Amino acid sequence: MSTPILAVVERFNAAFNAHDVEALMELMTEDCVFENTFPPPDGARHVGQAAVRAVWEAFFAEAPAAHFEWEEVVALGERAVVRWTYRWGAGRVRGVDVLRVRAGKIAEKLSYVKG
Repeated sequence: MSTPILAVVERFNAAFNAHDVEALMELMTEDCVFENTFPPPDGARHVGQAAVRAVWEAFFAEAPAAHFEWEEVVALGERAVVRWTYRWGAGRVRGVDVLRVRAGKIAEKLSYVKG
């Protein structure tokens, strides 16, 4: 059985794999934070709906075959940790997202990759 936090994270992953920016943004708070994995080593921090929306739109335009497969998901309090494999065409990379859910929406998505 899915917890409320896992249900939000599951919907977010489904929207991401559908490349549905509108659905992604509906699942994120107005003051959302996304820390991506580029540029190395620390990535970039994007704050607020407009900034995060711009990242998703650019990402899907540049990576039309983007797909995340979950390896493991753990929810603890308001946090969820998702271990994943990201695939695009013939490429792949493994990583982890640390998410914070507030009032049924994702308030924070902090992404990390291996190597």
